[in-house]
Amino acid sequence: MEYFSGDPVYTYHWDHVVFLLLRPIIAVVFSLSVIFFVWFLAWKLVLVHVPLVQEIFGLRKKTVRPKPAETRCRTQQEIELLSMMPPGVTLQL
Repeated sequence: MEYFSGDPVYTYHWDHVVFLLLRPIIAVVFSLSVIFFVWFLAWKLVLVHVPLVQEIFGLRKKTVRPKPAETRCRTQQEIELLSMMPPGVTLQL
């Protein structure tokens, strides 16, 4: 292996810097990048289709149901029917 300087002390220190600092940093960065890449793939391919995950992250679009045209309660309708009926006729429900 060729070095820029022929000084053995320089090469000894450089080897220790590479071994003690750069290699662990590169290993951690590589590991984190693999973990994030796998998480991204799992998110895009699987997790966005799970209903629980959709609910937690707000991914599910809530369906908007239109209001029915007749919003009155049943008793109001009965009162109107009774008021329109001729006297003496009874309504049986």
